[in-house]
Amino acid sequence: MGHNGTTREPAGRGTARGEGVYVGAAETVIDRNWVADVRAAVLCSLGLLVLVVLLDLANGTLGRARLALWAGLSVLLYVVLHPARVTAGPGWLAVRGLVRRRHVCTGLLTAVRHNEGVADRLVLCDSLGNRVELDPQVLVDNPLLLHRLDRGARDAREAGLLRTGCAELHRLTARVDGAAARGVFEASDLR
Repeated sequence: MGHNGTTREPAGRGTARGEGVYVGAAETVIDRNWVADVRAAVLCSLGLLVLVVLLDLANGTLGRARLALWAGLSVLLYVVLHPARVTAGPGWLAVRGLVRRRHVCTGLLTAVRHNEGVADRLVLCDSLGNRVELDPQVLVDNPLLLHRLDRGARDAREAGLLRTGCAELHRLTARVDGAAARGVFEASDLR
């Protein structure tokens, strides 16, 4: 199920995208740290490759097989470090990884769960059977994404669909509000 009706505008309006789709700048919100995170993943994997190749060269053990092994290890590291791209629009939130894109309709949310562990994950489920997982820090770092999610969750709560997870969303919005207040105090030297 796509959300073409909610994200596309007639030709001539909006900003042109690479696929020829025109998307209104005010409608779609994108994770603003994603490019820097991708750059960091690339630099880490290239740094590992350079380091192990230099060590092999210093030991005189570098050959084609070992170079292929180190290149494969570097690619594997990039795959592990590649960040998911989170975007949101009116009524939807999407998470795109290396292989596929998953989305939920925020106005049809039925559950929001916060899984704590080695890596915190926020799991969103809607009434259409769609499910996404994302790092809650992405929402904290991008208040506009959290605002889109919160607006849709309020609609789902009013419709009686969202029964579990309201507390998790309140905690996230409180974290964002606290960070914003600290930023204002630090900017005005009122620490």
